[in-house]
Amino acid sequence: MDDDRLPTELWIKAHLRRCMAEAVPAYVIRKGALQGGSLVLKLNQLDLGCRVLTQARDAQGRLGWLAAKENALMPEPDADAYIERAVRRDPDLWVVEIEDRRGWHPFEGKLI
Repeated sequence: MDDDRLPTELWIKAHLRRCMAEAVPAYVIRKGALQGGSLVLKLNQLDLGCRVLTQARDAQGRLGWLAAKENALMPEPDADAYIERAVRRDPDLWVVEIEDRRGWHPFEGKLI
């Protein structure tokens, strides 16, 4: 790794512990590259539907999130299909599902 970022696996595990501390169910659905894989978040808002966020960096290199379908809620099968297509394009992706009706997640960064 040629920069000072944490390995992806460690970074994700730390955020999952935060979910645990907040009593919010969170699961690693798919493990990607241990050192430098990007993350896709499936925010399962239960009966409301799901949002899908893909990790990205802005022009200054700050972490942010690209929202699928203009950040609209979608049925879970649509979210799963979107994620499946993303994984086919990039097999190094990690996928984490967080179940929270509010759509909360502990990962830093804003929508870009």
